[in-house]
Amino acid sequence: MRFVWAVLVSVLISGAASAQERRPSHCIAVADAAPGITYLHKASWQDPVSEYSVRLRYIAHASFLLQTHGGLKVVTDFTGFVGSAPMIPDVVTMNHAHETHWTAFPDPAIPHVLEGWGEFGQGIEHFLDLGELLIRNVSTDIRSPFGGGVEEKGNSIFVFEVEGLCIGHLGHLHHVPSDEQFAALGRLDVVMAAVDGGTTMPLPDMIRVLKRLRSSVVIPMHWFSGYSLDAFLVGIADEFVVERNGISELEVSLATLPDRPTVVVLEPRYLVEQE
Repeated sequence: MRFVWAVLVSVLISGAASAQERRPSHCIAVADAAPGITYLHKASWQDPVSEYSVRLRYIAHASFLLQTHGGLKVVTDFTGFVGSAPMIPDVVTMNHAHETHWTAFPDPAIPHVLEGWGEFGQGIEHFLDLGELLIRNVSTDIRSPFGGGVEEKGNSIFVFEVEGLCIGHLGHLHHVPSDEQFAALGRLDVVMAAVDGGTTMPLPDMIRVLKRLRSSVVIPMHWFSGYSLDAFLVGIADEFVVERNGISELEVSLATLPDRPTVVVLEPRYLVEQE
């Protein structure tokens, strides 16, 4: 009888522990699609995030707000300003190719500030496990502001593993990643990519990167005019569905990924306290 009770207690304890674990990501495996499900809807960044889902809000330039069901908030390429809302993120990521992708003075109340670079040419490695959310990075090179050379490992592609999804932010990517870098990224279900066509990389090169990644959802960022965005959409429309509905945020989950690779255009919108 004591043995039976010991087994039951062990099962109950293990079950409780597993309930707190992060859902395994599908970075290396292609996620199952669910055609026919509507995966975009209008929402406010203050609303609770649906179960098994992640919300992405395009703030400006290369900054996005990522929100989890458990209440975590992450801002990418954080510049120190997200709008008039008094919101303190749990995590911010930054890149230093230009001052519009980082700040030297992040609010000290932010628990985790992840710089995408280290000592010149040395890069940096992040592996931040917050339970329901894992954040890691893959270093890439950037054009150096000093003499027009190259700063090795000066940019980070940040990857967010949450609710079984792998979400990638390419940062200020200046070159087509190597095979080793593609392998380190794994399967990205959602990717945010700069489509300016100049200050980062030429549009044909970025389109080639995105066609190789073959993510279910591509979100254009870092576009300064309708011209560069339109040129990108025309260039990628042969293999990707294009959706432009005037929204600024979306919720996505493994169960509701589109059945065809889709470009979803989000309109930048700063955070305000009341929407």
